[in-house]
Amino acid sequence: MNIIKDKVAKLSFVALLVTVTAAMFYTPTASAHGEKSQAAFMRMRTIHWYDLNWSKEEVTVNDTMTISGKFFVFTGWPETVDKPESAFLNIGIPGPVFIRAGSWIGGQLVPRSVSLELGETYEFKVLLKARRPGDWHIHTMLNVEGGGPIIGPGKWVTISGKMSDFKNPITTLTGETIDLETYNLSNIYFWHAFWYALGLAWVLYWIRKPIFVPRHIAVEAGKADSLISATDKKVAMAFAAGTIGLVAFSMGSTNEQYPVTTPLQAGLLRGIKSMEVPQSTVAVKVVDATYRVPGRSMQMTLEITNNGDDSVRLGEFNTAGVRFLDPAVLEDETGYPDDLLAEEGLTVSDNSPLAPGETRTVEVTASDAAWEVYRLADLIYDPDSRFAGLLFFFNEDGTRQLVTVDAPLIPTFI
Repeated sequence: MNIIKDKVAKLSFVALLVTVTAAMFYTPTASAHGEKSQAAFMRMRTIHWYDLNWSKEEVTVNDTMTISGKFFVFTGWPETVDKPESAFLNIGIPGPVFIRAGSWIGGQLVPRSVSLELGETYEFKVLLKARRPGDWHIHTMLNVEGGGPIIGPGKWVTISGKMSDFKNPITTLTGETIDLETYNLSNIYFWHAFWYALGLAWVLYWIRKPIFVPRHIAVEAGKADSLISATDKKVAMAFAAGTIGLVAFSMGSTNEQYPVTTPLQAGLLRGIKSMEVPQSTVAVKVVDATYRVPGRSMQMTLEITNNGDDSVRLGEFNTAGVRFLDPAVLEDETGYPDDLLAEEGLTVSDNSPLAPGETRTVEVTASDAAWEVYRLADLIYDPDSRFAGLLFFFNEDGTRQLVTVDAPLIPTFI
């Protein structure tokens, strides 16, 4: 009976090993991301992306496109998230469908992590090269050490052509031109296959013996030392010595073949130039703010003071990448993603021009299905229920001013 049980256990182990191996080679296609699952307060109170531009919506393999714009590092950064003292400008894509050919912040090339300051605004640009055909959701993203990825707005981009046509040529320090897409690919396949075979040989050596039931019985009987024979010890020593010797030999051979190398650059870039944003002449005080759950809308009572020389009107409220516009003041002409654009989502109780020196208290409502679709309404269940965003005011000549808001948000269910 024990022999039968042991054979069944062996077959089950082998079946499990085959299943796990097969799963390693199964890679289902991902087309979008889980940005909606990211906490609402993270998207509202960390990085505010605006003036974004995806240079193209359709590209072919080997073609390039850029994502550019600005981001504001919010002053009221949440205490539960590490500050962006070490951050990396990235792009959120479902795998290597693009390669990043270059990225810049404040006009400076940033191939590594940077240190950002709270309350500062930065211009950025990322150059991408198309690699894999398909329809892909392309996001802005900032990775913060200790804070994780902070995902910005995303837009669908179509890549056409054949992946087999993709080329990624570079010139090395020694003047040799290579294609990173296929460089030394056969060597990579060889070493993956070799180490897999070696690991499989190690597993097969041990599963040829009784595995579970007889070994358990022997251990319970105090005969654990008898389970490993002198031959087993010799085989284990041979495996260990062979592995160490092979690694040492291959390392020496590689160093001899490639004597000129450069280590990965992992330093931190400081002193990144921020934008000089003109001081706003509009002062805003949030008297109160509520989120009406049945109506999927947020209402703010704002006390607005115009300290400038020109009349102004409120045209946009931007939070977590969702833009709420007053169409009487502003119409989007940038091709911003439709699912993140509420073109008629902003209403103001009195949005007539606010004269210089005038103070007015108004009711501002930002309503759209995006509150629920992008799970921003989850903010009301957060222990620190606060909202944050950017208000954009416009002079009669179209000049724009940016004002940040940050205040508690109270839910209402009627």
